[in-house]
Amino acid sequence: MAHVHANARFVPLGIAILTVSDTRGFDQDGSGDLLSERLSEAGHALVERRIVPDDIYRIRAVVSKWVVRDDVQVILVNGGTGFTVRDTTPEALTPLFDRSVDGYGELFRQLSFETIGTSTIQSRAVAGVANATLIFAMPGSPKACATAWDGILESQLDARTRPCNFVAMVMPEQQACGSRELPKVPDHGQGARA
Repeated sequence: MAHVHANARFVPLGIAILTVSDTRGFDQDGSGDLLSERLSEAGHALVERRIVPDDIYRIRAVVSKWVVRDDVQVILVNGGTGFTVRDTTPEALTPLFDRSVDGYGELFRQLSFETIGTSTIQSRAVAGVANATLIFAMPGSPKACATAWDGILESQLDARTRPCNFVAMVMPEQQACGSRELPKVPDHGQGARA
């Protein structure tokens, strides 16, 4: 865990939004709209926004293209995290993760328990890191997206959040604290961001 300076400054991140839905277009994508508004209000940049059907390979294809882009540090995926046959977002994303962020799903379910009770166990919210890009998947309702953003993501994507946040992980040029510098990750010709 990298500890944050008391005088850390906000660092805007490039964020892509993927809505997973068989039925929604941009004119009915309230969840994508909410996430777009929230990240812009927080000072981040919306780099790209897409909608794909509930299909493992289409989800994985879009996310795979985004994780190699230098202008995308965070990917927010909404939809496809339930238990129906068509809900395949976790299966699409988890093979891409270099590391899982297990606490995200745990905390998301804890927060949503306050509003939806035990139904929260049907949420398979997952998160991980792929090629130094953070990926967070959440249910597709605007209320669930608000829970994820307001309760977890807004603060963890803010370089000023103490004692630690995810910004130094995806922006390695940001110094973690005065006594420690983040190690540079070597690029061995595999396209990983340093």
